[in-house]
Amino acid sequence: MEERLQKILARAGIASRRKCEELIKSGRIAINGTPVTQMGYKIDPATVRITFDGRPVCDEKKIYLLLNKPTGYVTTLSDPQGRPIVTDLVPDIDKRIFPVGRLDLNSEGALLLTNDGRLTNYILHPRYGVAKTYEVTVEKPPTSGRLQQLEQGIIIDGVQTMPAKIRFISPEKQKIRLQIILHEGKKRQVRKMFSAIGHPVKRLKRTAYGALKLGNLRPAQHRYLTKKDIKNIFSGKIPFTIKNIPD
Repeated sequence: MEERLQKILARAGIASRRKCEELIKSGRIAINGTPVTQMGYKIDPATVRITFDGRPVCDEKKIYLLLNKPTGYVTTLSDPQGRPIVTDLVPDIDKRIFPVGRLDLNSEGALLLTNDGRLTNYILHPRYGVAKTYEVTVEKPPTSGRLQQLEQGIIIDGVQTMPAKIRFISPEKQKIRLQIILHEGKKRQVRKMFSAIGHPVKRLKRTAYGALKLGNLRPAQHRYLTKKDIKNIFSGKIPFTIKNIPD
């Protein structure tokens, strides 16, 4: 079956679909030895040889991991400052995997790692509405009016955030913990939202993607996801085909 080249590349874990389009335009992708720069090019991956910078591209077996990211690690595949990266925490994985979304250096908690570009797209794109749940610690309780601002949407970097759900969890030694549920994931969004209402975040931990919870996974530990886990991310129905993982 013929598919768009950038979709095949993204599914093989080369990069995001948008980044794959840039790779095609730059002539780094070849079909049967001939560089392709045309957007929208369709092929049947079973009948041609695809290469990226001369290396074969294959539709690899997909890997899906849930990691409890500790603080002190960056969610990139390399870091010019030499800081530890999250894939250092999964040395037993011999395939290229990448994080789904971000957790900044000082944030912790649930982080998905995969080589499936489709999963990344469905989780991160606001149109699919996957919820991300966070625990936020601040020094003093925000007023109901301030929290209502965040729930209704607030202007961050010139763009209004989507509605959020917020509730108090508990006080913690003169600090306050809240739960916030978002359906988008802009860079440092939670920290920026709380700073905008005068309550800088002291600790930030992601606890769930959809109904997939971090549970009692300890910091720096990871586990493989089952098909049921992935269904929990998407409220019971996976929007794409997944093969060769346990139910």
